[in-house]
Amino acid sequence: MSGSYTRREPSKEMRGAMKVLNDALLKSHGGDIPKHVKTAVNIVQQEWFKVSSVASANPLDVEYYLDCFEEISGTLLEHVVNMSDVSGNTAMHYAVSNGNFDVVSILLDSKVCNINKLNTAGYTCIMLVALTKVKSETDREVVRRLFHMADVNIRAKQHGQTALMLAVSHGRIDTVELLLEAGADINIQDDDGSTALMCAAEHGYIEIVKLLLAQPDCDLSITDYDGTTALAIAMEAGNRDVGVLLYAQEHFSRGSSPYTSLKHKRSKSTTPTLKSSRPTTPSHSSAKKDSEIES
Repeated sequence: MSGSYTRREPSKEMRGAMKVLNDALLKSHGGDIPKHVKTAVNIVQQEWFKVSSVASANPLDVEYYLDCFEEISGTLLEHVVNMSDVSGNTAMHYAVSNGNFDVVSILLDSKVCNINKLNTAGYTCIMLVALTKVKSETDREVVRRLFHMADVNIRAKQHGQTALMLAVSHGRIDTVELLLEAGADINIQDDDGSTALMCAAEHGYIEIVKLLLAQPDCDLSITDYDGTTALAIAMEAGNRDVGVLLYAQEHFSRGSSPYTSLKHKRSKSTTPTLKSSRPTTPSHSSAKKDSEIES
């Protein structure tokens, strides 16, 4: 940070609201907060999101606010860190979608962040990494840490896709590598029976296909709910190089050819969104138009 940095202090209203909210939290013992405290809740929430959830969020400001919360109580810290807006997004959802991995790291340092929390659209913060460019090795290490602390196999509420499926859909091979390292299950099927390998096969992402095939538990025999294999999907999509690779792998391991059930193209690659609770589902085999993540 530059030498001209001036720390942002919680406003007078914020400090008063923090104390009111903390008292209510301690008295409620984890129950509902009384209605008369809602004004304090709104003040805390609005200022916290202005500090933590904008694209230009300063990690030093975020860290200082967290210290202020913790000075009052750990209960207040945990409550504020996991506050969500009308779309169900927490500060962590926004930090990830903004690619602000310094803030992500600080939120993880708090040790109270619920990183498996679903937003209204049904996505966890790690699912949003599929849309975020990891720009540096430092960012990559933060993402690695995030994945190892999260449940990487949670399925989105709509369509049942995992973070791995979403990363594959967007061709994020670095993210795919980190998810696999963190224990992502490559054989999980979504609501249509599709796997991460099927998605990679239809898109023609041959390097991702190679990466998935290198995993010892990769099961090429899985079919979707129409009975279609990853090989059949690749061939129908015109991705012959991927098809040859899949055939060679399966033929070598099982001695049989699975050229069957060329029924249809994959028709579902969901783009997580922070704004909408009803994400779009563009075709895997056609050009995708990502929904814009907005804060």
